Amino acid sequence: MEPTAYTDPTFVGLRKFNAFMGALHLVQAMVLFAVSNDFSLPIRSFYVYFSEQTQMLDTVMKDLATVRIGPAIALFLLISAVCHFYLATVGYRWYVDNLKRHINYLRWYEYSVSSSVMIVVIAMLTGVYDVAALILIFMINACMNLFGLMMELHNQKTEKTNWTSYLFGCFAGAGPWIVIAMHLAGAGGDAGGVPTFVYYIFATIFIFFMSFAANMVLQYMEVGRWKSYYFGEKMYIVLSLVAKTALAWQVFFGTLRPV
Repeated sequence: MEPTAYTDPTFVGLRKFNAFMGALHLVQAMVLFAVSNDFSLPIRSFYVYFSEQTQMLDTVMKDLATVRIGPAIALFLLISAVCHFYLATVGYRWYVDNLKRHINYLRWYEYSVSSSVMIVVIAMLTGVYDVAALILIFMINACMNLFGLMMELHNQKTEKTNWTSYLFGCFAGAGPWIVIAMHLAGAGGDAGGVPTFVYYIFATIFIFFMSFAANMVLQYMEVGRWKSYYFGEKMYIVLSLVAKTALAWQVFFGTLRPV
């Protein structure tokens, strides 16, 4: 690639935009880590054992750990900050080289971790504490994002857009939300159910997650300003910030405010 490509205003603008977004993520991570209370949720394991008394297999629950939600929220913001700063600095030329091929590897690798932490936090807020379920939720959501990477990788070599990876990603991505919806639907009764803010989180973050899928569709169908792959890249960056910010501060005002 010609050296002048790295000074192209489009790429220079994206470089500055990544640096700015990295700063916004980092500041939020630092603030949330500093001011959040000690609100925690458990991680549990369920297993069976043979009871000599009942002569039957009984289910036993064991607490494995407790997770402070404040640092967990700060974590996915920090992950995004580090990746944005990397693309704006030492990874800039690699970033540009990939964008010219209509692919951003780091975007999907980052999402596979940061958004999976997000979905695990949401699941825990709805009462999913089983470590096996949380591991699967994390991994399935990560796979959804890796299918996004496969979509970009595959379609570098196709004359017509192939949507196979996209459809597989949508299928994988639906799994965690179905589990969360089941827990919300079953909440209630004498215990009063989950707090109201959790329902708002479910609705808003679900919409934001779907907006990433919509952005990819608009990008590959070249609708309006999405005819430029680089506009779609910028929209991914904006959506990532908005989704993480929305989740972080909804959780903060719901449970993490100092008492």
